Amino acid sequence: MNSNRKNIARGGRAIYGAPLGILMLQARFPRIPGDMGNASTWPFPVLYKVVQGASPERVVVGGAAGLLGDFIAAGRELIALGAEAITTNCGFLSIFQAQMQDALGVPVATSAMMQVPWVQATLPPGQRVGIITVNAAGITPAHLAGARVPADTPIVGTEGGQEFFRVLIRAESEDMDVDLAREDILDAARRLRAACPELGAIVLECTNMPPYAADVAAETGLPVYDIYSMITWFHAGLRPRRF
Repeated sequence: MNSNRKNIARGGRAIYGAPLGILMLQARFPRIPGDMGNASTWPFPVLYKVVQGASPERVVVGGAAGLLGDFIAAGRELIALGAEAITTNCGFLSIFQAQMQDALGVPVATSAMMQVPWVQATLPPGQRVGIITVNAAGITPAHLAGARVPADTPIVGTEGGQEFFRVLIRAESEDMDVDLAREDILDAARRLRAACPELGAIVLECTNMPPYAADVAAETGLPVYDIYSMITWFHAGLRPRRF
């Protein structure tokens, strides 16, 4: 045994044991278990930072205009605290994927839609991945390109529903009828399946949709992927399991 070996704890950060930083939109709606913004969703500790002025409507409907610098600054704050990788709680921030990668110098995963090419690679020939989003009208070619999603990917949104878009994006209430929200997402799943007979898997764009992923899988009989599936994979690389 080497008696000269020293047990040195390395410093330089403010917080330890939480390598994943999550940039949050500024919102007041309820974040139920399964929602990315509910800390109990995660089987590991995370760091949160709310980006002031980044309302869901401004990001989802307004294209996040003028917010890139705010997200980069907030990402740097989380990195200074101890984050080793950064994600965001809105899939529409795929529009900033390349710029945030360049600016932050750590792994960045802005959107659950980044899974689309991965999932497509698993499907049998002739099957396709489809996306359910909170706002299909707001997804532009730039959003898809930022997440490396093919431009012809089938997409259906919840903006015509009773509850989900009204509460989360329009901020018409701080309370939410969870059953109505679930029905909005299931209705979108049915419409996606009807519009795309070759549908083989679904990716949920919105980070507020994981609470309903199991219901979508039961309704469609298809694999369903969301921000929870992506970020648990992302974190696994930051802290590989030791066997």
